[in-house]
Amino acid sequence: MTAAELMEMARESGFELVGIASARDVPESEHYLDWVSRGLAGEMKYLTDERAQKRKDVRSLMPSAKSVLVVGKLYNTAEPYSMAVNLEGRGWISRYAWTGDYHLTMKRSLTALAETVSASTGCDYKVCVDTAPLLERSLAKQAGLGWIGKNTCLINQGQGSWFFLGEILLSLELETGLAPPDRCGTCTRCVDACPTKAIVPVGKPGADRYELDSRLCISYFTIELRGPIPEQMRPEIGQHLFGCDICQDVCPWNRKAPVTADPDFQPKHVAPDLAGMAALSPEDFTQTFRDTPVERTRHRGFLRNVAVAMGNSGNKEFAAPLRLLAAHQDEVVREHAEWGLSRLA
Repeated sequence: MTAAELMEMARESGFELVGIASARDVPESEHYLDWVSRGLAGEMKYLTDERAQKRKDVRSLMPSAKSVLVVGKLYNTAEPYSMAVNLEGRGWISRYAWTGDYHLTMKRSLTALAETVSASTGCDYKVCVDTAPLLERSLAKQAGLGWIGKNTCLINQGQGSWFFLGEILLSLELETGLAPPDRCGTCTRCVDACPTKAIVPVGKPGADRYELDSRLCISYFTIELRGPIPEQMRPEIGQHLFGCDICQDVCPWNRKAPVTADPDFQPKHVAPDLAGMAALSPEDFTQTFRDTPVERTRHRGFLRNVAVAMGNSGNKEFAAPLRLLAAHQDEVVREHAEWGLSRLA
């Protein structure tokens, strides 16, 4: 099987971006390990434990791997970007979490493709979607899918950055792609727009390269952080309930980003009513967000985020639901609800 044949099969499987990288040392791994050593991953232990070293070489996951098929699945829809939405009384859920869990959807498609390839060639394979210890964006760059922008997202010149990434590790020797040039140029719109200034220069201020300080990122606070959100950062979170899209919303390369017609990626939860979200019981939360990425926050984390969003809204009508949350059995929820009340006062 040739690289061209494999990539055509991947496109026929519904992936908009397709390329092949070599299963060797990943060029960006040293910067990644340095990033980890400086504490910029915050409390995300899955990025800093023994799996950090595994990310240096694809073959740590599959010793027989010779090539990596890297795919991108478009999830952008026609709904407006967060910067253009009136959030009066509502909270924002990141675009990628508006629908079902992409891990499940992409893994099904990639597994079916991998089984077909293996049946035809007899090769070994391993399917990975997000959770495996791989430097996915680096592999995607090497496969020719795009460059890594200042906002640390993979950007494709023709289609923007609204893509999920997935990989199939293969024991086949295949022709690899070519990394495209970085086309961010002197643009710093993502850097300037970030409310918490989480996109920081690598090295001295004014450097051409940027990285993400997770400890300042709204997505980190609302998804990954399990305990209290640092009080000084709460006002900048605005009305984000889960994740943040700002650095992609303002990116010029997303101005004409295509939208998907795939029914698996049509939105269910975009900007939910804050009062309704504050009233969710644990059972309601599970029922509302089952099999979506929002489950990751768990009920207490979600209520914590709702309390912060209500406090930042300036809407005095949220005093009543915040008082109810201030009597919640969970200490973290109570503390953030009391903070929200103080903001409204």
